[in-house]
Amino acid sequence: MKDKPLILITNDDSVKAPGIRALINYVRPFGRVVVVAPDRPQSGTAHAVTIAHLLRIELITKEEDYEEYSCSGTPADCVKMAFKIVLSRRPDFLFSGINHGSNASINIIYSGTMAAVLEGALAGVPSVGFSLTNYSLSADFGPSEQFIKTIVSDVMAHGLPRGVCLNVNIPDIAEGEIKGIKVCRQAEGTWEEDFDERKDPNGRNYYWMKGMYVSIGNGQDTDQWALENNYVAVVPVQFDLTANSALETLRKRF
Repeated sequence: MKDKPLILITNDDSVKAPGIRALINYVRPFGRVVVVAPDRPQSGTAHAVTIAHLLRIELITKEEDYEEYSCSGTPADCVKMAFKIVLSRRPDFLFSGINHGSNASINIIYSGTMAAVLEGALAGVPSVGFSLTNYSLSADFGPSEQFIKTIVSDVMAHGLPRGVCLNVNIPDIAEGEIKGIKVCRQAEGTWEEDFDERKDPNGRNYYWMKGMYVSIGNGQDTDQWALENNYVAVVPVQFDLTANSALETLRKRF
């Protein structure tokens, strides 16, 4: 067992979500797996951490080469708790997902799934986030299996550059229609948001956010294009947010 790689799995849709159950099944043959995932849905929490409330962690399952825990915090909390409380050492790899819904383009900014991945990369752990472009709890994750296993196998064999993690998005189509894996850049895009104004049973106003994704001048080398053209999109992501292209201009101004 000591020779097997230690793999941490998490997500943002909760430990009970069908997506994480699929990812667990795909990854378990690769090594010793420990799951630490939120006890409730945490979509859209981005890289939030819990500082004003108690954090709790609960053991769900423990068997040979497999442990599963639920955590009361965010995806980033789950990774931090896994590193400091659950695991006796840093994991060799971290995999997050499979998210219910796309994390391509600007969605990565809001994604709890990818926040967990970035948290892993910050600690020097090769980390990958997986998402399927279907928000339904009844989504079919079967077509994603061979592509996830291919990417997991490659990352485990070759690692990732320091400070780099992967954002993997899979189109919601039949396996035979997926053309392959395309490494690409993050598409430019934005959300045109609005709010429905409603009233609760006590007559008080409340608001429900809605919106539509709008693509902005994307080329054929982007994740959004890849998904729209039936490819699995793989975007290398870094946690260094420095806008290097603006450094010289701003140095001249200041």
